Amino acid sequence: MTASSTIAELRSSLTHACHQLAAAGLFIGTSGNLSARSGELVALTATGAVLGDITEEQITITTVDGSIVDGELVPTSEAPLHLGVYRVAPPELVGAVVHTHSMMATAVGVVLDELPVLHYAQLTLGGALRVAPFHPFGSTELAATVGSALDGRLAALMANHGAVALGANLAKAVENALLTEWLCELHLRAHSLGEPRQLSADQQRAVIAAATASGYGTTRRVQP
Repeated sequence: MTASSTIAELRSSLTHACHQLAAAGLFIGTSGNLSARSGELVALTATGAVLGDITEEQITITTVDGSIVDGELVPTSEAPLHLGVYRVAPPELVGAVVHTHSMMATAVGVVLDELPVLHYAQLTLGGALRVAPFHPFGSTELAATVGSALDGRLAALMANHGAVALGANLAKAVENALLTEWLCELHLRAHSLGEPRQLSADQQRAVIAAATASGYGTTRRVQP
C-alpha cells in the first residue's frame, strides 16, 4: 500500500468513527478527539472540528513524533496524549486512541479514583479503570498521567475531564470507548439503588479462565 493510499484510508476510517461515536452520544460539538496509526503515520482529528460533522479534510496526518506530513489544519490539542501513547505502546497492540467527554464517564471521573469491576465485560479492558489526576487539556502533565493510568489497561478515566480508550485497531478502540461509557452508566445506575456489589479477585480469575477455555468473544464454526 502506498503512502497516499494509507493516508486516504486513515482519513476515511477516522471520519466514519467520529460520526459513529457522535451518533452514539459520546461526542458533543467539538469535545473529544480521535486518532489512528498505520506504521509511523498517525491521523488526528483537527482542533475545533465538530466531530459529528467532520470531513476527511479535517483530519491531519503526522508522524509518531508529531511532525505534520499532510493536512492544512492544526491537529487536536490533545495530540501530546495520543502521540505519547503511540510512542510507548507496541503498534500491534495499540493502533487507535479515542478520547471522549461522554457524560457517564465524565461523571464517574468527577467522583471516583477508580472504576471497580461490577461486570465481567470490564475485564476485557484490563480490570478496574484508573482515574488520572486532573491537569489542563493539552498539557504534557496530562499526557503523562493518562499514560500511567493506561498501564496494563485499554481504557482510563480522566478526573473532571472524560475518558480515553485504546484498541489494536480503530474498530476495537471505538468498541472499547462505548464499553467504557456503558460500564460507567452501569456503576451510576447501580449506585442509585444501593452499594454496588463488586466482583472479587477470585470471581474475576474464574471469568478469565472460563473465557480462555471457551474462546469467549470470538466466532467459531460448529464442529461436526
